[in-house]
Formats: sequence, C-alpha cells, structure tokens
Amino acid sequence: MDIAIQFKREEVSLITACVRGEKWAQKQLYETHYGKMMGVCLRYSNNKEDALDILHEGFIKVFKHISKYQPGTSLNAWIKRIMVNTSIDFYRKAIRRRTEDLDQAYQVSCHDADAVSVCGEKEILSSIQTLSPGYRTVFNLYVIEGYSHREIAEQLQITESTSRSNLVKARTKLKEILAAKHIGNGRD
Repeated sequence: MDIAIQFKREEVSLITACVRGEKWAQKQLYETHYGKMMGVCLRYSNNKEDALDILHEGFIKVFKHISKYQPGTSLNAWIKRIMVNTSIDFYRKAIRRRTEDLDQAYQVSCHDADAVSVCGEKEILSSIQTLSPGYRTVFNLYVIEGYSHREIAEQLQITESTSRSNLVKARTKLKEILAAKHIGNGRD
C-alpha cells in the first residue's frame, strides 16, 4: 500500500515539475512513456520516420497541455489518447478525402483469421503499415483502440458506412498480405 501511495506522490511531483517546464521532468516523462507510445504511433504510420514525427508532435502536445491532466487517472491512458489524436491529425493532413466504393463492402466478408494466428507481432505491424492511410487508421481505431464506427466517422470526418467499408477492406488486405508472406516463406 505504501508503494502505491509513494508512486502517486512521485507522479504528482513529476507532473508538477512538467507544468513548471522543468526539462529533467519532461525528459523523464518522455523516456518513461516512449516505448509504449512509439508502438501506438507505429500502428498509425507508414514507417518509423512518420511514427517518430507523430510521437514528437504528440509529446509537444503532452507538455503543452500537461496542466489539464487529472491526477488520479491513468497518465499512460491520457498520453495514449493524445498520441492517437495526433495520429489522426497526421492522417488528416496527409490524405485528401475520397469516397470508397461502398457497394463492394457489403459483398466482402472475412471470417477466417488463420493467416493472423500464425504471425508474429513484428510481421503483423509491418503488414499494417503497408495498408493505405485510410484503411490503416480505421483498422487501428476500431480493432486496436476499440472505437465505434460512429466515433471513427466523427474523428475522421467520414460516414459510418465508409468506416465500415474501410475496415472490411483493411481486414481483407491484411489477410492477403499475411497469407502471401507465409506462402512466400514456405510456412503454409
């Protein structure tokens, strides 16, 4: 029990120092959360360089708005939400909106997850990164982050049906990519 109380005091002290703009505290917060947040950013980006751009932009927002953090809530979850929103902003800047062919979405279904079940984490991540930004963003928000299609539509300024269509197409494309990797590696 004393450990939890001590940890909370240290977190509050760290946050207070970050609010004051103390570099040592910002560095400690950055280093503590870098790994997990880089993983989040990688899921939303084409490559490591874009992920680093998103990560750094996200941490700028974290430090700018750290005074809005509510002590007692999960700091990790608060930072993650900022990283996801920064990734969405990055997507919005990089892509012009286009309407997907919605008719095909209702005809395509994906029931078989065999290709995914035999893949490693790095293989799945690299496959996700090959998806188009629209497919990748919807896939991450729905499958990884747990957003509803309504929330995704609001965040990305698209329709719910476009969100559903992009998810179906992303899953189909991922299945094809992962199956091709396993056939190419002789793992079939």
